[in-house]
Amino acid sequence: MPEQNQAAMAFLLERRSRPAKTLGLPVPDDRTLGPILTAAARTPDHGKLEPWRFIVLRDQALQRLADAIVDRGQTLGFNDEKIEKMRLQFAQAHLVACVVESPKPSEKIPEIEQTYSAGAVCLALLNAALASGWGANWLSGWASHDPEFVQTELGLKPHERVAGLIHIGTEKNTPPERPRPDLDQITTWMTE
Repeated sequence: MPEQNQAAMAFLLERRSRPAKTLGLPVPDDRTLGPILTAAARTPDHGKLEPWRFIVLRDQALQRLADAIVDRGQTLGFNDEKIEKMRLQFAQAHLVACVVESPKPSEKIPEIEQTYSAGAVCLALLNAALASGWGANWLSGWASHDPEFVQTELGLKPHERVAGLIHIGTEKNTPPERPRPDLDQITTWMTE
């Protein structure tokens, strides 16, 4: 039997995201965030293409995005409730690590594998933040999927997409545990 990392396995079996609206100050400074981003960048990456990158959003950048949400949502004809929900995601945040899917041309590595790698970075970043003692949550929303918004406001290139917005901060209150999947309902065991 291989040697187990029991602490890591215990963490994974009990890990849980923290709602972004429950995350407050303090947040990791750049030096503290560095190892969290480094851990996320160690994600599976077939072909070593690094088909992702990070944008760290703080302070005025988050407020600027919150303001831009209102204008863009109105332009798109969204109702006030939808706009406000998206605006608050940025306005109430103190630190958001944006994971950008940035696929690279490759004859060997299909773009879908690069997309999966970007998703894996999001989960690795979320887990690294949680393992470091911070509260964290992986969100997205209509603005993060709107090409004009992300290109204008985040500087993404036309071929790039937001894979996730990882909110990180100090948890102010812990919500109750939520139901988890029933392993018997989602697993098929094949022996032949």
